[in-house]
Amino acid sequence: MNILKMLRSFRFAFSGFIELVKSENNAKFHLLATIIVLLLGFYLKINSTEWVLILIQIGLVWSAEAFNTAIEKLCDFVSPNHQPIIGKVKDLAAAGVMILSVVAAIVGIIVFLPKIIHSFNSIVALIHSLTH
Repeated sequence: MNILKMLRSFRFAFSGFIELVKSENNAKFHLLATIIVLLLGFYLKINSTEWVLILIQIGLVWSAEAFNTAIEKLCDFVSPNHQPIIGKVKDLAAAGVMILSVVAAIVGIIVFLPKIIHSFNSIVALIHSLTH
């Protein structure tokens, strides 16, 4: 096993992630969403199973976005001029990101909504007890 070669590949992967965030508007949105979801998870004290579900969703969405961006860049390189089939390939890759993003949002709702409702009800009960 060549440790230096492995470390170099991690450096290239990290460089790719930085390029993804710097150059892709959707990746900037995913970064913001990731930060909000992580902070919400800590604030609402989600359990370890919920963390696993949330982290899997985050990883899947980020991976899909990276693959989609790679496919788009490869398509643009292979065919700089508009080609209908290249357009379909890009649309299909984008659909993959959209599908995962919708599923991730549903998982987020399933995990967070009951906790948000419980917190809201606790605040309402506290305000009610203070005013009566």
